[in-house]
Amino acid sequence: MIDTERLTAEFARQAAISSPSFREGEIARYLTERFRRMGAEVFMDGAGERVGGESGNLIAAFPARGKEGEPLMLSVHMDTVGPAEGVAPLLTDGVFTSAGETILGSDDKAGIAEIIEALEVVRENNIPHGPIEVVVTICEEVGLLGAKHLDFSRIRSRRGLALDTSGVDLLIHRAPAANKMRFEITGREAHAGIAPEKGISAIQVAAAAVAAMRLGRIDEETTANIGTIQGGQATNIVPKKVILEGEARSHDPGKLTRQTEHMISCLEAAALERARELDGGTFVPEVKTEVMADYPAMAVPLDGSIIRLVREASDRLQRPLEIKAAGGGSDANIFNGQGIETVILGTGMTNVHTVDECVRVEDMARVAGLLVEIIRLA
Repeated sequence: MIDTERLTAEFARQAAISSPSFREGEIARYLTERFRRMGAEVFMDGAGERVGGESGNLIAAFPARGKEGEPLMLSVHMDTVGPAEGVAPLLTDGVFTSAGETILGSDDKAGIAEIIEALEVVRENNIPHGPIEVVVTICEEVGLLGAKHLDFSRIRSRRGLALDTSGVDLLIHRAPAANKMRFEITGREAHAGIAPEKGISAIQVAAAAVAAMRLGRIDEETTANIGTIQGGQATNIVPKKVILEGEARSHDPGKLTRQTEHMISCLEAAALERARELDGGTFVPEVKTEVMADYPAMAVPLDGSIIRLVREASDRLQRPLEIKAAGGGSDANIFNGQGIETVILGTGMTNVHTVDECVRVEDMARVAGLLVEIIRLA
């Protein structure tokens, strides 16, 4: 029942609209009109004002038709990473790529196009369905900001699908929680050639701390990273200040806490080790630590209602369904934290966040077909 020509045209239209994070105004206007033409009541919340963007999140509510049932949420995000200026989608042998030196935007416009096509099929074939809420968030790529500021009072659904990962016939049911960390290390500056003994290098403190940290893959549930380092003024000045930024992730809250505390303790120990007697007193480098909970873990049980629904739909279509855990965070983490049982469905996008990004029309059609069956059974 999937109209691949319509699906192809829909994705091409969306991909050609530049929509980097904070600049989603044009795609939001397009989607608002598109969903209204399909019979939805569309609401835009105030998230854009809160984060300094052009648009808020969109909530498109489709009323039940010929069937009573619990509402079902379908979630996607409208922003993309860069480079995203002048995207020119190119279709060759059934595969969309970018014609230029930009991303394609299948993350997450493939998901949006798949939802629209599924809803068009449901409508034109008069398939009975319960209430459907399509949530399209902003600023997902820069810290899930849209989902974090979503007006949840507008959402009735207690179960949902977030279309936002690579692969087809793939369901993600577990993802880690994450802490972001910022460390500011203050030593003491001095002339590096004339009086280096009067200084304490903040870079040396930072280097010793990072060298002592357990980073990378800690275990099967936990990862950690120091991602940026900034500091120093010139080669002839013992550096006074360094700023480190990093993160820790884990499916286990206890492990996340222990990894975070470990990284903090490495900084504190390195500072104490480099304490020095200066000007008649003991000078200890100062470490200021800021830990920010980025997003909660999601762990939808394998017998959860949303997984049972997707499994039944896959079985009816006689398709395999892979269900697994992932290491990244998404809007689904936020939705689960708000009590909406949400899993992540693969959209077929490939090589995302690179100029080699691509998506097959055949894969998008396959996902849209699965969505039709999910909506029919919901």
